[in-house]
Amino acid sequence: MGENASFWESLIYAHPTCTTWKREAEGSIYHLASILFVVGFMGGSGFFGLLYVFSLLGLGFLCSSVWAWLDVCAADIFSWNFILFAICFVQFIYVTYQVRSVSFDREFQELYSSLFQPLGISLTVYRKIVLCCDAEVVTLEKEHCYAMQGKTPIDKLSLLVSGRIRVTVDGEFLHYIFPLQFLDSPEWDSLRPTEEGIFQVTLTAETDCRYVAWRRKKLYLLFAKHRFISRLFSILIGRDIAEKLYALNDRVHMGKGFRYDIRLPNFYHVALPETPTLQPSYHLQRRSPRRKPMGVTNCSPFSPRSKEGKLCSSHSPEQRREM
Repeated sequence: MGENASFWESLIYAHPTCTTWKREAEGSIYHLASILFVVGFMGGSGFFGLLYVFSLLGLGFLCSSVWAWLDVCAADIFSWNFILFAICFVQFIYVTYQVRSVSFDREFQELYSSLFQPLGISLTVYRKIVLCCDAEVVTLEKEHCYAMQGKTPIDKLSLLVSGRIRVTVDGEFLHYIFPLQFLDSPEWDSLRPTEEGIFQVTLTAETDCRYVAWRRKKLYLLFAKHRFISRLFSILIGRDIAEKLYALNDRVHMGKGFRYDIRLPNFYHVALPETPTLQPSYHLQRRSPRRKPMGVTNCSPFSPRSKEGKLCSSHSPEQRREM
């Protein structure tokens, strides 16, 4: 204990204390360096945040080196500050190279700004997603089919970048697909990774379209390596399917001026104005909103099925007459 006490006492009291303080302030270079340090440590995260931090800290250490060389005339203070300036300069060059290497074409940059950046996805993660589709945007000409009912296999997941896609089943219109929506999210969600299937709808380009396509097996490999990307696509696909269901919900008329409301779990429907009714041409099967039904009755997709396989209401006939 005595040796430790003597060590700390020598460390504290070995140097003479300041009896008199300098009344004049240090030069402007010293204060400029301090200001740069304060502003530099207020930087954010990400690539541009690192560029901000390393650039201001580097300038601060450079000013400190100049101050130590001209005013203090201390070689050790100058050496340490100059070494720290060199480290910041090297880091700035390295981050700049990384930012330049994560550059994308115009369409991918717009896709990132519109869809992925608002979700807080970094450029490095987005780069993995882009490389998975080989950084390629596919063109689909007007009136050409992306998928044909009962013929095209489900082997990829595509996201529409520009244009408009018409979805039909047996020649009957279902809904449109607009930019930043998936072309085949219901088909993707209806299959397990080991299953295969074919489209139950036809997707036709109403205008010249551009879309990004990820191959099914390659995308599952990416999900296995990066769980965060898997959760991200799960959220995007789920939201896209919900939007398609609501778009279809506006078209389901059940006769007598009533319409389905898929948000309600049992037999509830909303009265419509006196307009010609449109009989539904699809039903939910294997979690896909794009299938054609056989004999839909006044019932909810969440209600139990009858012996004939039809979706039926859980209410009795007397209850239905009262409704």
